[in-house]
Amino acid sequence: MLDAISRVLELSEVEHAHLVRLAQPKRPQRRPGPPRHQVRPEIRDLLAALEGVPAYVWGPRTDVLAWNQTASALFGDWAARTSANRNWARITFLDPASRTLFPDWEAKAYDVVGQLRLGAGLHTDDPSLASLVGELSLKSEDFRRLWATHDVKKKTHGIMRLSHPLVGELTLRYETLALPGDPEQLLSTYHAEPGSLSEEALRLLASWGADAAQERAAAAQ
Repeated sequence: MLDAISRVLELSEVEHAHLVRLAQPKRPQRRPGPPRHQVRPEIRDLLAALEGVPAYVWGPRTDVLAWNQTASALFGDWAARTSANRNWARITFLDPASRTLFPDWEAKAYDVVGQLRLGAGLHTDDPSLASLVGELSLKSEDFRRLWATHDVKKKTHGIMRLSHPLVGELTLRYETLALPGDPEQLLSTYHAEPGSLSEEALRLLASWGADAAQERAAAAQ
């Protein structure tokens, strides 16, 4: 029956899986607990080894859990944010700078909401996720509008355009991978077409990010 409904509604594979989860009988003893925020040291080492390629780890609430310097240079100084504000949903809907950084802001916002709803379907008993949805519903009319569509989205791969205040326009390809041993933590990486202006812009950002990290380390001594 669910397969037939999916065909009639022309649901995507992700939307069909979400529908199946919602239709399953509730079994409290088998529900997954709240998503973990700890990132294994080996994964942090991997992020450092990927310097030059923006990469970060994030979870079902769209919290950014770990990142490398190049990712921070590309998307903003995450180290300067509080842990609660290292969250793509809050950044997208509550930080006005996101509308400049992402020229295709509406598409970015749709993807973030779809991913957040997917996480909500997996973690129905996560109070932090419910609180986040409530906060965004109160503070953002755009979030309320998109949340009401009930669409789900799983970030996999694609192309993203950015307008960076230091290096200008970039067109990047992204890949999102589930981490072995903790599939609810996702690794996202971004790369440019070889020989493109975006590749040169990424090199400049990587160099700038390394310099900024050295300055922070020197100031902390």
